[in-house]
Amino acid sequence: GAQHIGEALKINTVLTILDLGRNDIGVTGAQHIGEALKSNTVLTDLNLQGNKIGPEGAQHMGEALKINTVLTTLNLERNRAGDIGARSLARAFKDNKALTSLNLRGNEIGAEGSQHIGEALKINKALATLNLWHNTIGDKGAQHIGEALKINTVLT
Repeated sequence: GAQHIGEALKINTVLTILDLGRNDIGVTGAQHIGEALKSNTVLTDLNLQGNKIGPEGAQHMGEALKINTVLTTLNLERNRAGDIGARSLARAFKDNKALTSLNLRGNEIGAEGSQHIGEALKINKALATLNLWHNTIGDKGAQHIGEALKINTVLT
């Protein structure tokens, strides 16, 4: 399944948008796609919505984002990334200069994950759109995001 797509993405030089939403690729699929993103130089838009990748799959995406310099839009909506996944993604987009849109809607991200995202937002100068709708960030998480937005002048 996703292993074959990952292998193809490593050598494909024309595909710019890939929608794999709701295909149950899971952690293993996220690992293969993440590995491909490390070397792919053309894919700009990736939708992995509703693929049950969990925290470990989000970590694979985070590792890919540390290296990838072309992906501008990543949709990870409803993947149960949680605070651990949010931490991995936040570490990646601290330095990522390409990603402009990240959808983390419905990922069970709480105050801890929001803290990591907030810290990354203070540094990141590329991300313009961040969707955190339907998470459990609560008052403390909102405080972390709010503090970051005082500093971040790019996020809209």
